[in-house]
Amino acid sequence: MTAPADTVGAVHVVGREVETAAVLGLTGGVLVVTGDPGMGKSTLLDLAADRAADRRVLRVTGSRDESTLPFSGLHQLLRPVLDEVDGLPERQRAALLGAIGLGDSGPPDRLIIGVAVLALLSELSDRVPVLVVVDDVRWLDGGSRDVLAFVARRIGDEPLAVLVGARDEIEFPGFPLVALEALDPRAAAALLDAQPAPPSGVLRLRALAQAAGNPLALVELARAGCADDDILPLTERLERVYTADLERLPASTREALLLVAADTADLVAGTRSAVLAPAEEAGLIRFAGGRVRFRHPLVRSAIYYSAPRAARERAHLALADLLAAEPDRRAWHLAAAATGPDEAVAAELEATASRAQRRGGHAAAAGALERAAELSPCPDDRARRLVLAAGIAVFTGQAEWVEQLATSAGEATDDPFLLASAALRVGQVLTLTSQHTKSLDLLMSAAREPVLAVQALASAAVSSFYSGEERDRELVRDRVGDDPWTVALLDPHENRAELARRIPELVERAGDDPAQLTSIGAMAWLLDETAVAVRIFDDALHRWRAAGRIPTGLGCSTGWAYLDHGQWAQARLAAASAATVSADANLPHLAAATMVLEATAVVLSGETATARDLVERALTLIDPRTSRAVGARARWALGMAAVADGDHMAAYEQFRLLFTADGEPVHYYFSPFGVAELVAAAVRTGHEVEAAEILHRAEKRSAGNTSARVHALLHRGRALLEPDDAEAHFQEALGDPAGEQWPFERAQVLLDYGEWLRRRRRITDARPKLTVANEVFRRLGARPWLDRAQGELRAAGIDSEPAAPDALTALTPQQQQIIRLAARGLTNREIGERLFLSPRTVGSHLYRSFPKLGITARSQLRDLVDGATTWSAGPAAP
Repeated sequence: MTAPADTVGAVHVVGREVETAAVLGLTGGVLVVTGDPGMGKSTLLDLAADRAADRRVLRVTGSRDESTLPFSGLHQLLRPVLDEVDGLPERQRAALLGAIGLGDSGPPDRLIIGVAVLALLSELSDRVPVLVVVDDVRWLDGGSRDVLAFVARRIGDEPLAVLVGARDEIEFPGFPLVALEALDPRAAAALLDAQPAPPSGVLRLRALAQAAGNPLALVELARAGCADDDILPLTERLERVYTADLERLPASTREALLLVAADTADLVAGTRSAVLAPAEEAGLIRFAGGRVRFRHPLVRSAIYYSAPRAARERAHLALADLLAAEPDRRAWHLAAAATGPDEAVAAELEATASRAQRRGGHAAAAGALERAAELSPCPDDRARRLVLAAGIAVFTGQAEWVEQLATSAGEATDDPFLLASAALRVGQVLTLTSQHTKSLDLLMSAAREPVLAVQALASAAVSSFYSGEERDRELVRDRVGDDPWTVALLDPHENRAELARRIPELVERAGDDPAQLTSIGAMAWLLDETAVAVRIFDDALHRWRAAGRIPTGLGCSTGWAYLDHGQWAQARLAAASAATVSADANLPHLAAATMVLEATAVVLSGETATARDLVERALTLIDPRTSRAVGARARWALGMAAVADGDHMAAYEQFRLLFTADGEPVHYYFSPFGVAELVAAAVRTGHEVEAAEILHRAEKRSAGNTSARVHALLHRGRALLEPDDAEAHFQEALGDPAGEQWPFERAQVLLDYGEWLRRRRRITDARPKLTVANEVFRRLGARPWLDRAQGELRAAGIDSEPAAPDALTALTPQQQQIIRLAARGLTNREIGERLFLSPRTVGSHLYRSFPKLGITARSQLRDLVDGATTWSAGPAAP
């Protein structure tokens, strides 16, 4: 791809004209350049950096050696602009400096750090456009990669461009791609001919065949002057070429190169530049911005692994001596130099893990403990460290890794407590997967240890909730004590009132702890105390932010609570947050759950095609027969899509799948919420008898234990099934003011009631019901139900122009949040801090939203938003 490759300023691009134009044309946003090693990713990134004369370029290159150091990549990227950090708000500045090891702000949160980086880059780009170049993203530490992805997703209209080099799109997903494929034969031949000394004859044919269209291979094989007959993997063949280059260098240069190859912090590059000069002349390295850059990562690999083991050990020990002031890097160099068990080094790595965990580096901390276990002379210490590693690795969501750590711990000890702790960690991480049976077995085994029992049984309850299997619930219920959260999860109907009465006491006991508040919010949601749940979730989120931290995702329960309460934009944002977690950790079960949450939110707005697509994708990730919680919500979403489209038979078929052949709920918590819709579809398709039996069973199961929500749903179903006695049931469904917590469901009852009254020619009684239902659907943006309500109003003699959904619902979920915060008087900077956006992006969203809302000034927002939220608790039944 280049000729010659040792001077990037003289880059000669062959066969990459389209890709080069895309890279050089990037003025804002994100572009990911993908391709196998040697395809030219680094060359294109170098070219973009060198041609960016009118932009400030910030670069970071991932390194395998530094991938275990939290935020080391971020430190490398921001090193040239650290003097600008003082201009950030104090909380952001402290979090950022603490993350990169230049301060101590306590456990940092990656979202707060992301906001700080976004704000810093935004301020820099206000002066001159900024280009961020990220090479070898796969070897960035997890924290840096997460922060860069966070920034990349929020660039908006900033004069900021991010260019990323990745092996494949999975390493940095969700962004536009430029994929570098093998050069076609004509381009490959042209590139080979462009080299200073191209081979000819049989050597030319051999080089073209061995390179197989790989630009780096073509350049390097031509540079070597020959091509051997060995059939070797490309990387081994190229490393052989680089090793040949090394052999021609002085011994002192090779020694210095080994230190540089092992030294990701450039500790010796500046002091040994003269000794390294021959390597620069040979094109193996070049100096740029005070750092040494290798011609290709394989050069570093060849330098390091071609050296004898003893020489590598001496290099790491020399670097450890230079790093006395940086204990984390020092510990890893000592570990690399260790030739066998060494408790002193293992202890240093354990201390490094502790610091990494405080800095939010869960993967780095678990990795350090894993290596510390390998170096532990004592089997008990080895097992203890592996169990600690497994416990921390749970937070990464990497189930396979947690299982590997736990298995290794089991091989190192027969201590019952350590074995139970290992089982607990594997069981906990498996609750995020579809392996419900395995998760439950491990957690119930761990629960035999008294110290672990409460935690293990709580996690087992989560697993049984997702599986929905009655035998799983019974297994846990037989062992559970009086922990209210676990009891509520296992059966939110039995003793519902008593558990609900305990919520204020639990909230008071939780104090300022947002993690405990989040759990209590989930409990309130399960108990159908939805308004309380939303208030607790809001409070927890506020406390997370006030503490300078934010959970990676509050979980799907938050999204469902917001959805049930009529806050559909917030529900979609919760789904997006959880989707990011599932993608980062490769958790298909969680991904399916978030897709179904998103599908439910969009289907109620009438986007039926989008909803079906999301559900179909979700159902490819799980088996709805064994993951009944997700399966039941998926069926409900598909049923509502059919209702919205007027396909009542399809609706009946989907809602019928919420119940078994004999009418029992497929999922004990979610299925009952579909009983009224099942009846509504049944009476339109001639399935009243079957629906009546299912409704009867639901009434019998919930007798004496119903929440206001379930009470309303059951009476709505009975009213639709028994039209002669419908009025009493409609009034029962609307009679409890607590039902106002679920505005959409309450509006459905009002619409059904109004239709029933109109068909009995009680027009005067019907109009108020239909008017309120119409208003709620308009505010929510529930287009299909709004159209139906307006049709009924016209039939009831109220002539009015068809009303569009509320203007706020036409905005994206994020824009709705921005508008609501701006209406409360927050500045763009304050909104940006809350929503993790730059002030410029907030301003851009406001600018684009005003015309859609029909306003021209910020001062008009309060009246607009106040009008849209007066119904937030739901309308009172007339």
